[in-house]
Amino acid sequence: MFSLSEENYLKAIFHLQNSYKNGVSTNALAEEMQTKASSVTDMIKRLSEKSLVNYKKYQGVKLSEAGRAAAIEVIRKHRLWEVFLVEKLNFNWDEVHEVAEQLEHIKSEKLTAELDRFLGFPQRDPHGDPIPDSEGNFSVANRVLLSELKTDETGICVGVKDSSTEFLQYLDKNNISLGATVKVKQKEDFDQSMLIEMDDNELMISNQISANLYIKTT
Repeated sequence: MFSLSEENYLKAIFHLQNSYKNGVSTNALAEEMQTKASSVTDMIKRLSEKSLVNYKKYQGVKLSEAGRAAAIEVIRKHRLWEVFLVEKLNFNWDEVHEVAEQLEHIKSEKLTAELDRFLGFPQRDPHGDPIPDSEGNFSVANRVLLSELKTDETGICVGVKDSSTEFLQYLDKNNISLGATVKVKQKEDFDQSMLIEMDDNELMISNQISANLYIKTT
């Protein structure tokens, strides 16, 4: 049984590990958790004592197998709750993250299993992120960022890299949704902004937008 704070740290380390192959630095974790480096050091020590992380000075921290399993379980619950909130309670996709942050810490394994079954064993959350199964396995996503596409290439929008409220509201405002077919009509060499076409409508978007949209090429 882990505390809410411990679970949040494990989840943060899991997400950061992809960017820090040799271990997540204390400063990077402090920035992610919006806290002091000294507080991170204390938590790493606590997690290490529980054999949830491996820490080497000057190299950073990595999850142990037990730590990784615990982090994935929290992520699984978070993403299942997001699906439930959107599909069953009619939340918008920009409203669910903070609520799911609270619900993800419910400890009942039976509740998680029944929630998964009730939802029909979904593989993706409302933002396109993979939902790990009961064994902790993620489905492989064949996707690239929209910013990587070239002129005249086409794909289907399958996820977002940035799930902030502001970004999701921007997408809603411009009728950009998961499942939409996107064609790159023009790409500017100067700033990598691009003119895209969706449902016969054209829209000019910045590189900041295209670099946060995942596309499955067709």
